[in-house]
Amino acid sequence: MDRFNEIILRELSRDGRISNVELAEKIGLSPSACLRRVQELESKGVIKGYRAILDGELLGVQFIAYVGVGLRDHSTPAQRAFEEAIELADEVKECHNVTGTFEYLLRVETTNLQAYKTFHADVLGAIPQVSNITTHVVMDSTKDERA
Repeated sequence: MDRFNEIILRELSRDGRISNVELAEKIGLSPSACLRRVQELESKGVIKGYRAILDGELLGVQFIAYVGVGLRDHSTPAQRAFEEAIELADEVKECHNVTGTFEYLLRVETTNLQAYKTFHADVLGAIPQVSNITTHVVMDSTKDERA
């Protein structure tokens, strides 16, 4: 990883749709050298992919929460069963196995509080492995670099 690759990664993380010519100009390389570097970073798995950043508010998402989920059983089969169940939940945008007072941290997005209440009862509450649920409602996000 050299200075050019670091700049390439920084610029692509800001704008994944930047043209190769524009990227090359920004970092001071020829377009062919720049393209070779980007392709090498992709083939090595450093760049895993590109995605669109969606405006949740325009899509009707008005409720975001981080949800801590504790399991009844801490075994691998219980974790797998929980993860398989959570894969089916469209409201769950992120699922992380974490250490601490609960096993999983979820990022959940719904249209409103009532939709979250339904998700809480009918989805999370219906997963047999779940023993407790702790919800932290997002009131504002001053920094968000997930994209």
